[in-house]
Amino acid sequence: MPNQRITRLREQLATTQGKALLVTHPVNRRYLSGFTGSSGVVLITADKAALITDFRYREQAPQQAQGFQIVEHGTDVNATVADLLRQWNVDVLLFEERNVTFAAYSSMDKALTPVKLLPSEGIVEKLRMIKDDGELAIMQEAADLADRAFVHILRYIKPGATESSIALELEIFMRSQGAASSSFDTIVASGERSALPHGVASDRIIGRDEFVKLDYGAYYKGYCSDITRTVVVGKPSDKHREIYEIVKEAQQYALDHLVPGMTGKEGDALTRDIITRYGYGEYFGHGTGHGLGMEIHEAPRLSLTGDVVLEPGMTVTVEPGIYLPGFGGVRIEDDIVITDKGIRILTNSPKQLIVLD
Repeated sequence: MPNQRITRLREQLATTQGKALLVTHPVNRRYLSGFTGSSGVVLITADKAALITDFRYREQAPQQAQGFQIVEHGTDVNATVADLLRQWNVDVLLFEERNVTFAAYSSMDKALTPVKLLPSEGIVEKLRMIKDDGELAIMQEAADLADRAFVHILRYIKPGATESSIALELEIFMRSQGAASSSFDTIVASGERSALPHGVASDRIIGRDEFVKLDYGAYYKGYCSDITRTVVVGKPSDKHREIYEIVKEAQQYALDHLVPGMTGKEGDALTRDIITRYGYGEYFGHGTGHGLGMEIHEAPRLSLTGDVVLEPGMTVTVEPGIYLPGFGGVRIEDDIVITDKGIRILTNSPKQLIVLD
């Protein structure tokens, strides 16, 4: 069965000046070849595909990168790439400019002469924006795992617990359920720290009558989930309830109105306009959402500068928030996939204000 990802890549390659693409980004390498090793590059032309890696993966590479020519390099991977380019009569090579340092470029340029090197931006990343059915099935499993983790962690959130102990318990649970790791450094931010949008778990002790914001995800079978829920420990004040309900309203409005054909900027406005109308616009300083997949932050983005048009198969987060310095903050986040007519929500943890004693 043909590798449809390679077929789509070749269609993109045909529109460029390059005769081949050298893929050095580890995530893009895995996306195209299925190879999960820690070292190697992929070389693609109009009719050839090679995975170049080292001795350690002599057995693993052919098992995972089916349909690829497996080439074992010696001490210098660039020398092996140069040999293949000569064999394949390639004189113009595209490289991933965002994944190649100046030092690496200089080494390549010297080793591959007389091949002309041309920078390319986001060829594989653009393909990755549209998930296929297999990817979406894995992402649903990763989202389900995150939902189970939320149910599990509620019994541990109480006065006297530290943020770091809650984060550890989340990560242990996700690993026990099949996750390879967490998608990112788990955020557990309580009290006034909940006003930090990216308040990674600290040694702060959770008190009473305060928010606890949880932002975490499971890295599962090569894909990420990402969910945020905010709860109150003790008795919520009127201010707690007010900003929670505003964020909830804004998030639900976006979930009800996101459709294909919108730009990321238009999607961002769905939440931002509501929060601004309530007078809290200055306390919502990040985008409404970001793309999600093999990496925790991908294209497209729901933001003030998001110009990508949303298409079926794109997966994004929807995560508005309000953050009041010295008091606390709320964020509610779900993972969604754009469909032909609207969206499908992948994460389904409850969103009513949960109050824990």
